[in-house]
Amino acid sequence: MCAGGAAVLLAGCASMPDSGDLRDVESTPRQDAQVRVFALPPSDDAQPSEIMQGFLEALTSDDPDYETARKYLTGDALAEWRPGASTTVLAEGPNRLSVPSRTREEGGDVVFRLTGQTVARVDAQNAYEPAEGSYSETVHLTRLEDSKQWRIDRLPQGVVMGRSDFTRTYVSVNKYYFTSSTQLGQLGTVADPIYVRRQVHPVTQMVESLLQGPTRWLDPVARTSFPSGTALRKGVEPLTPDDQNKLTVPLNDKADHVTRGKCNEMAAQLLFTLRDLMPTGVDEVELQGSGGAQLCRLDEDRADAVAAHGAGNTPEFEYFIADDDRLVRMPVRGSDPVPEAVPGALGDGDMSFRSAAVARDEDRAAGVSLDGSDLYVGSLASGSSLGEPVVHSEGQTEGDRLTTPSWDGQDGLWVADRDPDDPRLLMLPDGAGEPVEVTTPELDGRIEAVRVAADGVRIALIVQQADGKRSSLLIGRIERESGADGATDVSIVDLRSVAPRLEEVRAMSWAGDGRLVVVGRESGGVQQMRYVQVDGSMPGGPELAALTGVQEIAASEDESLPLVAHSEDGIVRLSSGSQWQQVVEDGTAPVYPG
Repeated sequence: MCAGGAAVLLAGCASMPDSGDLRDVESTPRQDAQVRVFALPPSDDAQPSEIMQGFLEALTSDDPDYETARKYLTGDALAEWRPGASTTVLAEGPNRLSVPSRTREEGGDVVFRLTGQTVARVDAQNAYEPAEGSYSETVHLTRLEDSKQWRIDRLPQGVVMGRSDFTRTYVSVNKYYFTSSTQLGQLGTVADPIYVRRQVHPVTQMVESLLQGPTRWLDPVARTSFPSGTALRKGVEPLTPDDQNKLTVPLNDKADHVTRGKCNEMAAQLLFTLRDLMPTGVDEVELQGSGGAQLCRLDEDRADAVAAHGAGNTPEFEYFIADDDRLVRMPVRGSDPVPEAVPGALGDGDMSFRSAAVARDEDRAAGVSLDGSDLYVGSLASGSSLGEPVVHSEGQTEGDRLTTPSWDGQDGLWVADRDPDDPRLLMLPDGAGEPVEVTTPELDGRIEAVRVAADGVRIALIVQQADGKRSSLLIGRIERESGADGATDVSIVDLRSVAPRLEEVRAMSWAGDGRLVVVGRESGGVQQMRYVQVDGSMPGGPELAALTGVQEIAASEDESLPLVAHSEDGIVRLSSGSQWQQVVEDGTAPVYPG
């Protein structure tokens, strides 16, 4: 049944002449998210141009298995076409050009070339990746001998559509796996974003994707509690919660012999994955074995006891450096926060700081000295003192010394040394001891900012190119390996750009499980602030309120908390649905714990 009780039919047979000039395939007008869109099958007398038009429109419809699109195909194309192989997203709908054919005069075949400018691709695992370049593929049509109707008999694998159709048809959702780390004695989770078709059994799509395991980029640092080969039981109907928001998931025999503890972990993965997919969420999951017997049941409260999901504990305070170069804090809630000095030497000692990072438990903080040369770690307890610096930079200028530090979800402390003669990315396990030099084999440029996700397996970096003309926002995967001497080797691999259109990235912060808030500028443009997904896509929703002269930005992985920024108006913050409000006129380096 159609969501919202309505369906929209796409006209599949527009009247277009079969000529050789360039034609645009117009993107489908954007419909309400609750309205399902279906295409029309080809008419008996449809000409090649109409077949081509109707097929492209059918690719953007909500047919569960592209049933209507398949009616435009014949022969090998019908047997071998795999729409799930990939989705190519173009800036506009694909242009189509009729290509001259030697047998065209005999009415035997027609060839169209589809062209456009590629902006992204979604692979067979539903993983999104920004892309650039020209798209050019051919589609071959033939006239059937018996019916004399035109059909497509050769075409590229996958699906192609314009960006507006993609936005309407697909939705970005996080599926969740476990990391090797623990947080507060619990398993830690990591978000794995994918795109699913918005109106085509999205719950079933998400469950099937979760069971198939992490996407290739995340797989080396994530694990699933579902046994290998676990899938939905054959013949199962599309999954949907009942009127009590309980979802029953029938599995095949690969899961029949799991322990209760392992089953609870599996159910927790499902609950975390489905939490944001539906307006009302899923309150409870029941897993069934191949014979229909219940394996386990888990509700949301118990799921949060199984794993530390997302940011874990909600921060109590926001922090920044006050005009006296000391660390201060203010409550995260309340419309009129009053900053106060943090307890301990970072707030009331003799040392001056230019930036700081607060551990996620808010018991400790790290501060970079005013000249950027030294990193200190101290307790946020009254009367505590600072010891010797844990990291020292030999950079000749303040801009060539230490970046703002960052804590991961395992109490590791990260900082980059920008000394041109000895650039390093360093990690201090538990925020103390001898720093571990992190290897970055794919890095091209100098690290200007470091932010580690709460999961401890993803890191965001602002990297300035060697020529100094461009700075990029990159996401890398953190891999740890125990060496022969018992030490842990740490490396950042598979770096990928997540804001490729920004020529200059000035500031960024994690702003949820799978997104960041970024301050930057496109080529020839002005400074802007936006959210970006970790896969490089742009999330939906309203744009951020404008703010000028932003130097630094801070967000919490708890998306309900306000943004805090250092702008030309001082320290300001933005709560959901409101405008930016000034906190203090003088202050710098705002941060949340992390």
